Amino acid sequence: MCAAVSRGDWIRTAPDGEGPERIEAFFSGHAYDTHRHDTYAIGYTISGVQSFDYRGAQRDSTPGDLIVLHPDELHNGRAGIESGFRYRMAYVEPGLIMAALAGRASAIPFIGNAVCRDGSLMRALVGLLGDVEHGLEPLERDATVGALAEALLRLDPSCALNGAETPAMRACERARDFLSESRDETIDSTMLEVVTGLDRYALARQFRRRYGTSPHHYLVMRRLERARLLIRRGEPLAEAAAASGFADQSHMTRHFRRAYGQSPGRWRAMQVGRVPEAA
Repeated sequence: MCAAVSRGDWIRTAPDGEGPERIEAFFSGHAYDTHRHDTYAIGYTISGVQSFDYRGAQRDSTPGDLIVLHPDELHNGRAGIESGFRYRMAYVEPGLIMAALAGRASAIPFIGNAVCRDGSLMRALVGLLGDVEHGLEPLERDATVGALAEALLRLDPSCALNGAETPAMRACERARDFLSESRDETIDSTMLEVVTGLDRYALARQFRRRYGTSPHHYLVMRRLERARLLIRRGEPLAEAAAASGFADQSHMTRHFRRAYGQSPGRWRAMQVGRVPEAA
C-alpha cells in the first residue's frame, strides 16, 4: 500500500505543453513505493537527504548531488533525515535523447552511478530545471535536451555508434510513433510486425536497446501520461481512466502504482501549481 500524504508534502509540475516532464517536490518521509517508468529520471537534490534503493543498493543524495536513473530500473524514494528532502527532476523520454544525438549512438547512454557529480550534466540540468514555474519555449527545450544528451554521451562513450543507422533502428522509430499515436487502441504484436517489418522478438530486443523498455510498457506509459494530465485538470479518476485507454479505474490504478510508486489519489492530493492548457 502507498503511504498517505504526509503534512507538507507537495509536487509542483512545470506547465509544459510537451517535452520532458519537469517537477519540483518535497517529501518529509515516505515518497514512493518501488516502481519503474520508461523515461530517464534526471535531477538534483536541493535540500535534505534523498534516499532510495536502486540496482541492489541504497543510494543517498545530498544538496548538489545529481541523480540519474535509467529507464525501466526499479527504485523507490524516501527522506534520509527527519527534516525531509526537496529536489527537482526531469523525466526525459529516451527517444528525445536518441534524436538529439542524431545517429551518433547505437543505444541509450547508461550511467552506472545513480548519484554523482558532473559539471557538464549539472549545467544541462540547470538549463532544464532552473525554473519549473514556467514552461520552456520550443527553442529553449530543444537546446536543453541537446545539452543533456551530449552530457550523457560523454559519460557513456561505449554507446557511440560506429557505423550508419540500421534498418532495425528505423523500425523501432516507426514502432514508437505508432504506439504513441494509437495509445487508446488495443495493439498486438502482429500489428507491430506489419508496421516495422521485424518479427515480434527481434523488435522487442531492438526496442529495449534503443528506448530502454518494452513496446508494451511504452504504450502503457503513454496512456498514463494522458491519465495524469486529465487528473490534474480535475477529471474524476474513472473518467480519466476511460479516456486514456484503460479498461476501468482499477486497471489504471494498478499500472499507476507500478509506474509512479503512488496511487492516483495520493498523487492528485499533492499537486500544486498551474495546469497545462488543453491542446
